[in-house]
Amino acid sequence: QVQLVESGGRLVQAGGSLRLSCAASGRTFSRYAMGWFRQAPGKEREFVAAFSWNDNTVYADSVKGRFTISRDNPKNAAYLQMNSLKPEDTAVYYCAARSTFGAYSDPRTYSYWGQGTQVTVSS
Repeated sequence: QVQLVESGGRLVQAGGSLRLSCAASGRTFSRYAMGWFRQAPGKEREFVAAFSWNDNTVYADSVKGRFTISRDNPKNAAYLQMNSLKPEDTAVYYCAARSTFGAYSDPRTYSYWGQGTQVTVSS
């Protein structure tokens, strides 16, 4: 079992930056592939960024060039650095972990989820 807790979400102005953290506990963190998703009110949860099984980074087109996913295995933590934020980035952000091969952009692939952290970008 893996437990995930997100933090770092807050209100920021458009063009600003924010770093989200995901603290993990439980089984060996390095065994899991990590991903970030987000969900805006009234919309479905969407893929943001993830590590592939071989630790390559992949991003949704909407955040490519602005967001960076990273991981610190000794600290059992994952991060999402968000730059040049836009109002359309406003959502609850979730970190997630998967332990099997699969489609990194499909939420159904992930076995473990955090509770989410709210990011609000004002125009």
